[in-house]
Amino acid sequence: MTLWIPVTIAAAFLQNLRSVLQKAIRDRLSTAGASYARFIYALPFAALYVWLLSEFGGYEVPKSNFRFLIYCALGGLAQILFTVVLLWMFSFRSFAVGTTFSKLEIVLIAILGSILLGDKIGAVATLAIIVGAIGTIVLSSKETNLTLQNFALGMSEKATWIGLLCAALLGASVVAYRGAALALNGPNFIIAAAYTLLMALAMQTLMMGAWFLAFDRDELKRVLFEWRRALPVGITGMACSVCWFTAFTIQNAAYVRALGQIELIFTFIASVFYFREQITRTEVTGIILITAAVILILLEN
Repeated sequence: MTLWIPVTIAAAFLQNLRSVLQKAIRDRLSTAGASYARFIYALPFAALYVWLLSEFGGYEVPKSNFRFLIYCALGGLAQILFTVVLLWMFSFRSFAVGTTFSKLEIVLIAILGSILLGDKIGAVATLAIIVGAIGTIVLSSKETNLTLQNFALGMSEKATWIGLLCAALLGASVVAYRGAALALNGPNFIIAAAYTLLMALAMQTLMMGAWFLAFDRDELKRVLFEWRRALPVGITGMACSVCWFTAFTIQNAAYVRALGQIELIFTFIASVFYFREQITRTEVTGIILITAAVILILLEN
C-alpha cells in the first residue's frame, strides 16, 4: 500500500507545526513539563478519535492482549526515557558528538525492526537510510559547531555514548509502537493505529504523572495551569501521532522514518523563505543528502 507515503509526509508537516507551537510554552515549562503537556492534552483527543471511528466509521475497537500491552508500555517508557537521557546528555560540556549520535535513530530502527519484528529492508532503502543518516549528521554538525577534530576527540566522551543511548531509546519506541499495532492481529490498520496511540498516551500520561507527583509537583501544577497554551500543542501532537502510528502500522518503521526526514526539508524551507535566515554550505549539503534519501525511499516503493 502506498497510502503510507502521503500519511508520513503529513506526519512530518504536523511535527514541524507542533514544534513551532511548542516554542510558545518552552519559556513557561521545563523540557519534561512540555513533553508531559504533549501527552496529557493529546490523550482526550485520541480517545475522541477512537470513539468517532467506532461510532461513525463502523470500526470495531480492538481487544488488548498481553503482547500488545507490553509493546505499548515499552514504547511509551522508551520515549519518556529518551527525553530524560537527552537532558542528561546536555548537562555535559562536550555534548556535540553525543548530539550527533542521537540523530542516528533511523539506523537503529532498521536494526531493531529487523531483529524484533522481522522487517526486511531492500538494497535501495538501505542506501537511503545511510544517505539520510549522513545528511542528518551533517546538519547536526552545523547546529553543534562540530568539526572532524573534536569529533575524533569526543568519541571517548561519556556524552557520546549517551547520544547513542538516546538514538536507541527513540528507535526502540518507534519499533515497539509498530509491534504493538501488529500484535492486535488483524483489525483494520486505521483503528489499530488509533487504539495503539490511545493506549500509549494513556500509559505515558500515567507514568509521567506519577513521576511528577512523586518528585516535581510544582511543575505538574504549571503544566495544568498553562492548559490554554498547551492545548494547541496537544491537538497538533495528537494529529501528528495519528499519522505516524498509521504509517508505522502499514509500513516498515525504518522506511517511514526515512521518508519522515522530509520534516527537515520543511524546516529548511521555512528558515529560508519565511524567517529569511542565512544558510551555509554545510546546511545545503545536509539538505541535498536528505532530499536524495527521500527520493531513494520513494523509488523503492
